Amino acid sequence: MFPPRHLYTVPLAHGGRLCFGERPLIMGILNVTPDSFAESALRLDPARAVDAALQMEAEGADVIDIGGESTRPGAEPVGASEEIARILPVLEGLAGRLRVPISVDTYKADVARMALEAGAGLVNDISGLGYDPELGSVVAARGAAIVLMHTRGRSKAMYAEAAYKHVIADVAVELQASVAAATAAGVTIDRVIVDPGIGFAKRAPDSYGVLARLSELAAALDRPVLVGPSRKSFLHDEVGGRQPVERDWGTAAAVAAAVLAGAHMVRVHAVGEMVQVVRTAEQIRRAGLPTAYR
Repeated sequence: MFPPRHLYTVPLAHGGRLCFGERPLIMGILNVTPDSFAESALRLDPARAVDAALQMEAEGADVIDIGGESTRPGAEPVGASEEIARILPVLEGLAGRLRVPISVDTYKADVARMALEAGAGLVNDISGLGYDPELGSVVAARGAAIVLMHTRGRSKAMYAEAAYKHVIADVAVELQASVAAATAAGVTIDRVIVDPGIGFAKRAPDSYGVLARLSELAAALDRPVLVGPSRKSFLHDEVGGRQPVERDWGTAAAVAAAVLAGAHMVRVHAVGEMVQVVRTAEQIRRAGLPTAYR
């Protein structure tokens, strides 16, 4: 039998909310960077990026996650002004056109402040409040929600930190510290979402271990769990060394595993395809739930 998925209502900035638990939600990835590991740089054109966001919404995305800095392992950092210059035209172009909430994928307080003022409802912080100590206060002041992702170190050196005694237990403890930092900054606990950070400061066996025991993480943290396996390098060997844009079959397997384990939301590139995967996996999960939870 599969684990039940707990219900949560997460308030967002500007009066929105996300309802987690009835079904898995889908976060569509919109990277407006020249060096995204898995997307075309054509999305640097704001008009193309706006069209891509609207297309993802039409395909079934529940949230659009806009990022102006690549945070893949080994990526070069980008200044806040450049990041803002990349994402602000997209936020402005989507104003009044997008019905689903917008997430801004940033760890910088200045970028988050601008994006929230421009209409974003939540912040997706890959550092778990580890990079910019002011970010938590910005999120709290604007009544936004925040995704706290687990990682260690910075992009260029994160694999040097990938040493775990028990990966799920270690990730849970470190995410609990991030949650504590968020609440200490004034973010209410009902606005916190957690992400175990597949592929971040984790070698392939660690990422597979997280997916295999995801339900334990959800039980330990008692918050909605977001999982982002899309096209990442942990899939490399199993998909025959294919390039990131060709890893959607492997991604589909990881997304299905996350749904079966009770993930509340998955973050993906190929929204239309992964909607089918999520819906099918969810029907399998429901069929395997204890009768009281069906």
